[in-house]
Amino acid sequence: MSTADVVIVGGGVVGSSIGYHLRQDGFTGRIVIAERDHTYARASSNLAMGGIRQQFGSTVNIRLAQYSIAFYRDFDTRMTVGGHVARAWFRQRGYLFLVDAESAERFERRFAILNARGARTRRLTVDEIRVMLPDLYVEDLVFGLIGPEDGYANPREVLRGFRAGAETAGVEYVQGEVTEIRRHAARVAGVTFASGERVDAPAVVNAAGPLAARVAALAGLDQPVQPVRQHLFRCDLPRHWPYRWPMTIDPGGVHWRHDDPVEPGQPDRIILAKTKLDEPGGENFSCDDSRWLTDFYPDLVRRVPAFKDVRLVEGWAGLYEMTPDHNPMIGEHPHLKGFFMANGFSGHGLMLAPATGKVVSELIRCGRSETIDISDLG
Repeated sequence: MSTADVVIVGGGVVGSSIGYHLRQDGFTGRIVIAERDHTYARASSNLAMGGIRQQFGSTVNIRLAQYSIAFYRDFDTRMTVGGHVARAWFRQRGYLFLVDAESAERFERRFAILNARGARTRRLTVDEIRVMLPDLYVEDLVFGLIGPEDGYANPREVLRGFRAGAETAGVEYVQGEVTEIRRHAARVAGVTFASGERVDAPAVVNAAGPLAARVAALAGLDQPVQPVRQHLFRCDLPRHWPYRWPMTIDPGGVHWRHDDPVEPGQPDRIILAKTKLDEPGGENFSCDDSRWLTDFYPDLVRRVPAFKDVRLVEGWAGLYEMTPDHNPMIGEHPHLKGFFMANGFSGHGLMLAPATGKVVSELIRCGRSETIDISDLG
């Protein structure tokens, strides 16, 4: 048996950000992050698209996103530590929602809400969209909404950078699966690993992503977080494109971003995703390649006819961690003292990871979040 001051279950971007921020905020106690697979082969943050935006409908999510955007601007400098060179490469090329007549009223309301709540967004005319993206078919569009400070980063490099930053700051990573969260009455007492090793701790953080409900159940708690499969595809463009694409969201749901060459001579690529609204829940990582021709390629080429000769390179599937209202759960559990939740980001975990690390650090150290009011997410 050993002791720690904080045990974090889940060593992806959210768990690593919490460990990193605890150290940056002056926490000197022992921090242990339990990660069952150090290859991160199925980690959501390893399989993500990497989008980062502040276009949300609630003030708390906008504030979390704004903190995270400021953090990601300096991410590669912050996380170049201990021999690790960070290459997350946050590109603020914008997050552009294309709006047709059917969705115009909804996006007009959204634009008003975003402005009222402090999100930095612009309304683009069709002519402005045409100038920005000359290969885009715009005849059916009414306007566009763009977050000019938004963009995307390399998700694998974000994960590597957060872990390097946390480890360099003295956070300990333990490879193993937590099989029990021990409690004493209404207070958390520590964790037990599959190996039988026990770690006593007065604070345990659930940062297990799509497995959050399973981890909560180890403490006898019911947490409504469900894993849901999300498909992504990577394609070679038919030539080196003369301009860079923002994260572009078609009214039909398919969205894509540039996947720039890292080295000279590498192909110019895009990454695409499209949420299947009736996708059943469950831990399903199989990639249904047929969706490329049925759901992705037709909508992509209709919107960008010049993409007709794109070449499919690969497809893969990762997991969203969905809550009933698609908002995250952040806070101390009301029925188990010392058990903190950082779950249910519903596709926005990497996007909000920096701010989540900051506010959970404050909750653990101070008993309240001081940087952002997260009471709505409790």
